[in-house]
Amino acid sequence: MADTKRIVDYIITWLCYGDEQAAKRVAYTADEKALEDHDVIIVPNGKLGYHIVLPEMDKVRVETPAKGKAIIRTDIVYNTFFFISRAEETFNTERDKHDRFLAEYSILGQKNRLQIPLLDEHARLLLKLLNCPLPSPGFGHIYLTHDIDTISQYRSLRGAVGGILRGEGERVRSAWRDIHNDPLYTFPWLIEQDARVPQAETIYFVKQTDGKGYDYPQYKLRGRDFKRLKQMLADSGATFGVHSSYYGDLPKHPISTLHRSHYLTGSNSQWSRLVKAGYTDDFTMGFADQAGFRLQTSRAVRWINPYTYTLTSLTMHPLLVMDNTLSQSNYMGLTEDEAYFLYERLITKVKMHHGDLCLLWHNSILTPDTYHRSLYPKVLSLIG
Repeated sequence: MADTKRIVDYIITWLCYGDEQAAKRVAYTADEKALEDHDVIIVPNGKLGYHIVLPEMDKVRVETPAKGKAIIRTDIVYNTFFFISRAEETFNTERDKHDRFLAEYSILGQKNRLQIPLLDEHARLLLKLLNCPLPSPGFGHIYLTHDIDTISQYRSLRGAVGGILRGEGERVRSAWRDIHNDPLYTFPWLIEQDARVPQAETIYFVKQTDGKGYDYPQYKLRGRDFKRLKQMLADSGATFGVHSSYYGDLPKHPISTLHRSHYLTGSNSQWSRLVKAGYTDDFTMGFADQAGFRLQTSRAVRWINPYTYTLTSLTMHPLLVMDNTLSQSNYMGLTEDEAYFLYERLITKVKMHHGDLCLLWHNSILTPDTYHRSLYPKVLSLIG
């Protein structure tokens, strides 16, 4: 496993919040003589690069044999590898009907650990043992992201016919006269809300592949409605990402190197394809059925291929919450108040560790008939 040393060096530096000088004071070895030249040693469990096993998630075991010296007997390097590589998904083959690995299948969901970013706690402990300053409370980055699954409800032939058959003829006519009357065209309101958090980066993920099955409904990228929408979003300062097909299809000419999978599908094989295709950043990494820290961190991290033990160029951005996860009865099924307090708890965790806050709301769910319309401004108030 030729890349193992590179992986270890990357993980230790990442745990030190990128402080390379602090990382040089840490050794990954069982040889306690290394304390002569280092201030902290992390004792390996002997699995990294050879076997994938479940990590130790209990309290980290630490010894301090001398002043300014420490031995960490819990392998926090392996723990980090396990979660950021999604190694768990290489041996746990449970999937839902959409071929997704859900929180309920994961050790995180089963041990009720999704709301605790274990790796950020490891990093905090390591910095304390090195007598380094802890990261200041606040956000490293804020990403307000929106998946454009559909632009409108009625302004396609399929949508219009469906509306008429349901007795919604007047709504159909109103939407055809002016797209702003379409209930799913919430973009002007969304732009206004996101502007309340000027320090945030707003990203809209756009479908670019031909639609089929679960990819429907589609919209025409060369159509007048989308062209006007794209210009309006660009004028607001938003950036764009690729919303790849439910079936894993990637566009031949992507509009961006930013990516998120439709339905939050994803697998190690798909992330390998993203690397080969030149994508730099992925924003898929959250569970569909539970909110929280799927990567066990609030900070961006490079993906490690758990099959090849390769440190890749793809940066994973932890997705904290998706809107549907909160409200759908087959997921968390929360009320608006319950959802708000969950946001409050999770956002507090992100701020404590100076992490990146990444939220996902669909334009199509921010309609007046859902609680998300009133919840979204409240959540933005927690941020700004």
